[in-house]
Amino acid sequence: MKKFLFISVFLLLLSTVFAQKLTKPDSLLHLLVAARSDTGKAMLLLHIADSYETNNQDSADYYLEKSRSLSESIKFTKGLYHYYSQISVVSFTKGDYSNAMEQSKKGLALARQLKDSTLVIVILNRIGIINGYLGKLEEQLEYSLQVKNVAEAVHDSSKLSQAYHNLANCYYNFKQYRKSVEYALLSVQIYSKHHKRNDYINRVYSTLGQNYEGLHLSDSAMYYYNMALKESVRLNDKYAEAVINGYVANLFASKGQFGEMLKASEKSLSLARELQSRQLVASALSNVAYANYFSGMNTIAKKYIDDAIEIATKDTLRDEMKNSYIVLSYIAAKDGDFKTAFAAKRISDSIQEVFLNEQVVKSSTEYEKKYESEKKDNQMKLQKIQLRRKSTINYMLMITAATLLIFSSLYYRTYQQKQKLHQQRISELEMEKQLSSTEAVLKGEEQERIRLAKDLHDGLGGMLSGVKFSMNSMKGNLVMTPDNAQTFERSMDMLDSSIREMRRVAHNMMPEALIRFGLNTALNDFCNDINQSGALKVNYQSLGMEDISINPTVAITLYRIVQELLNNVMKHAHASSAIVQVTNSNAMLSVTVEDDGKGFDTGILKTNMGIGWANIQNRVEFLKGKLDIRSKEGEGTSVQIELNF
Repeated sequence: MKKFLFISVFLLLLSTVFAQKLTKPDSLLHLLVAARSDTGKAMLLLHIADSYETNNQDSADYYLEKSRSLSESIKFTKGLYHYYSQISVVSFTKGDYSNAMEQSKKGLALARQLKDSTLVIVILNRIGIINGYLGKLEEQLEYSLQVKNVAEAVHDSSKLSQAYHNLANCYYNFKQYRKSVEYALLSVQIYSKHHKRNDYINRVYSTLGQNYEGLHLSDSAMYYYNMALKESVRLNDKYAEAVINGYVANLFASKGQFGEMLKASEKSLSLARELQSRQLVASALSNVAYANYFSGMNTIAKKYIDDAIEIATKDTLRDEMKNSYIVLSYIAAKDGDFKTAFAAKRISDSIQEVFLNEQVVKSSTEYEKKYESEKKDNQMKLQKIQLRRKSTINYMLMITAATLLIFSSLYYRTYQQKQKLHQQRISELEMEKQLSSTEAVLKGEEQERIRLAKDLHDGLGGMLSGVKFSMNSMKGNLVMTPDNAQTFERSMDMLDSSIREMRRVAHNMMPEALIRFGLNTALNDFCNDINQSGALKVNYQSLGMEDISINPTVAITLYRIVQELLNNVMKHAHASSAIVQVTNSNAMLSVTVEDDGKGFDTGILKTNMGIGWANIQNRVEFLKGKLDIRSKEGEGTSVQIELNF
């Protein structure tokens, strides 16, 4: 009998969604003609489908699908939620509880997406009830607790009252009557405190009555059954009134008050016939027959039980068939018809056995599904672990390969740098060797110049001076003709010229001023000598050269470079003037020689460098300096040398 209340609560949940619906399909279809393809039309299609559900399920299904299609095309989430909500109700009323569950869960996902707590509560309630019909009492309790949590979070007292009632029903099914009473009283307390409209308070009272009956507190049970009947009349809930009268009849039977049992059973039968509910009628007929059996009116009892069996058999109402055949076995046994009594008892037991077998098969199927599900979950977990392990190995291999590549690159780079440094060191050693050789050659040349200069000055110079002295002595002792005297004087002049040239050559080979006074004075004297010779006008300029100490080798080398450059100017440039500039700034020595000669193409120095330019370049490299030659034909030449000293 408890299942009747579940159905009524389920249908009540649907009414909370479409509380203001129009019920006439013609009126709704008239509105559909002018409706635009928007959210309003999607909701209108749902109302039309709802209006057809009691008399034309095919039309209801058609408009439901139209609503779903439109909602999907315009991405109307709320419309899709109501579609799945109605489909779940249709499946439930057809007894297709599995599909009702599937559609309800789709609706739950959309309700959560919409973040609409009212819709979430409605659909959670529905899923809980469906679980009850599927025999999944633990899942029913789980969803009922979710309803309670959501209702508490949003402070919805009406929905919270309903959630407490659902929990009371769940604990009643677990035969935890005191726990059930606790939640049922919480539901009543909210109703009493807030005085809010509660269309199922009669059912809450009925649940309290059933729990107290389970606790064998018949007076309390009767009190709440009477409260439930009173509220059912007030609410005009004839369905609940019929069911509760059946509960009252059973309570009177347990107390042995069969007259009162008969009154309650007949009231339940009257309401059931008014409602045209064949299931309620079959159940009420069985109760009336049972009451008459206890009252000693077997003939009347037999008539009622036959009618009950006929309806239950025709409509395949298994519970009603089982209960009716039990009552028939009692009636037949009391009449002495033990054959009929035995047959009726055997049929009742068979129905119970079929039920138990179905429960076993159902449980086995559920366990098998659960096992398969767990097996698949374990396989998926194993695959994920294997994939994760494979990914980890691949990742480690990639890291190892990358590390090896980095180390290889670093090693190769280090090796290349070492090779480069080694090659650079070899080049430096070769350069040092070459410079050492150049230095040795230059030093040898300078030493040879010094030796030759001394030999010329001391040896040949002394001899020529001796010859001149002897010839001057001879001049006074000889009597010469005028011609001989003229020849003698000419010879003396030539001898003087030879002595001067010898001294000039000796001076050029090793200027005395360079040794005694340094580079600046030596270059100044050299330029003055050229000016005095008239071969070239040379302007000597120096800056920062006073009182500086220059290595003798460097000084001699720079002197030779300037000497070679000015000789080139006098020999090849056809210049009228030249400038020699020597500057010292921040330990940087700069020597510049410029002329106003004819100039030349500096490109020829790359392919055809003369001995003079080769000597200049070798001396600059020896000093580790920089040589810059700039010249254009007709614009003169400028040579600049820079070096650190």
